[in-house]
Amino acid sequence: MTENVDVLLIGGGIMSATLGTLLKDLQPDLKIAVLERLSDVAQESSNAWNNAGTGHAALCELNYMPEGKDGALDPAKAVAINEQFQQSRQLWASLVAEGVLDEPSTFINATPHMTFVRGEKDVAYLRKRYEVLKEQPLFAGIEYSEDSRVINQWAPLLMQKRLKNDEPFAATRVPAGTDVDFGSLTRQLFANLGEKGVEVATNHDVKKLKKQKDGSWQVSYRHVIGGTPGSINAKFVFVGAGGWALKLLQRSGIPEIKGYGVFPIGGQWLKTSNPAIVAQHRAKVYSQASVGAPPMSVPHLDTRVVDGEAALLFGPFATFSPKFLKNGSMLDIVTQVRPHNIFPMLKVAVDNPSLIKYLVSELLKTHAKKVDSLREFMPTAKDEDWELLDAGQRAQVMKRDKAKGGVLQFGTEVVTSADHSIAGLLGASPGASTAVSIMLGLIKECFPERMAEWEPRLRDLIPSYGETLNTRPEMARKELDATAHALAINP
Repeated sequence: MTENVDVLLIGGGIMSATLGTLLKDLQPDLKIAVLERLSDVAQESSNAWNNAGTGHAALCELNYMPEGKDGALDPAKAVAINEQFQQSRQLWASLVAEGVLDEPSTFINATPHMTFVRGEKDVAYLRKRYEVLKEQPLFAGIEYSEDSRVINQWAPLLMQKRLKNDEPFAATRVPAGTDVDFGSLTRQLFANLGEKGVEVATNHDVKKLKKQKDGSWQVSYRHVIGGTPGSINAKFVFVGAGGWALKLLQRSGIPEIKGYGVFPIGGQWLKTSNPAIVAQHRAKVYSQASVGAPPMSVPHLDTRVVDGEAALLFGPFATFSPKFLKNGSMLDIVTQVRPHNIFPMLKVAVDNPSLIKYLVSELLKTHAKKVDSLREFMPTAKDEDWELLDAGQRAQVMKRDKAKGGVLQFGTEVVTSADHSIAGLLGASPGASTAVSIMLGLIKECFPERMAEWEPRLRDLIPSYGETLNTRPEMARKELDATAHALAINP
């Protein structure tokens, strides 16, 4: 490999692909290299079957808009998530127009986003949520119904053979939702980087990161095949290695990683490719999470389009493995322990008994019990039509907290060294959908001296860069229409 580079990206997922694409576009003469431990890129969390493929825009995910103690609903977080996804849409649209990405249907497809709830309490909540969101420009077009005939038109599998005397139900629908194949998107971005001279080295396992006197990093690795050692020197390092980001940042020795740990949660889907069933459902339908369940385990029945083939997924069902990645080590959960993070992690364990109880109950579910859970969504589901599919590992962030001692944090977090020479991403959903926004924030923090030069190009690629669409209704409508047309995702 090249011995010296300006930027080294560790990990071959959507985050590294996005950051590399942005940096190479903003400054074409940057020398960039990528190290990936597996035999190809996009094999872990970015792989299409390892994630839900939801273009997370808070259109259907209730956990982004929890009910306050006073019963009030604040749309701020839902709006913020939507704003971030719009930046992703804008960048992808620009890259399609410039030939960086292939036809939009190879990685994104229009798929309505729905929420379906049962019971008086949840119906009342969903109705209130709808009343709040319909006033937000980025949620224009959201629909609400408690009428079985209307919901049947939206998603027939939800209504077929549902008992009329069952508890009340309601649904919201946003036709402008999307299904995203992040695996295909990641591969296309890396392929383009390769054409621009970026070396993407697979089967390279990073073993050590050492800070040099000149401020750069010497990164040592081994070839997975043969075990040949090597090293590369980089002025800036990004660690986008999923669950292993914690381990690599710990090896770097930066003080900013102290107090952090991760709790791995695996998952499984029920999947069907039966064309007779798949043809009856075109939506991503989310509901309320079970008591004690993490937000990433919100049940949903999804249309997926991967490599041009449609299928349905239901889940996820939580599993447990001490590995931080599907292709990780059984010792991961132990080898992360340090004197500085053991207390926060123990505090998280003490403070989250409902999560432990939930995980145990999930592990005890048989295939038949999992299909029983599906029948709450789809009353006509038959055991033989659905197979179990392993999803990716999610490494949820545990971190030190002054007030509580330690907290379990859902979502993503960028950890950056004080001198901005190394940064890494921890956490999970909605990471992939908001990768562009996360990487824009990282670029601004780690390359502040370049921003004045780079911002005009960023505004070309991402028209809403530096602005908020939701506070500008006309601009919101214009950009939503423009990206829908460019990405061929008009509902």
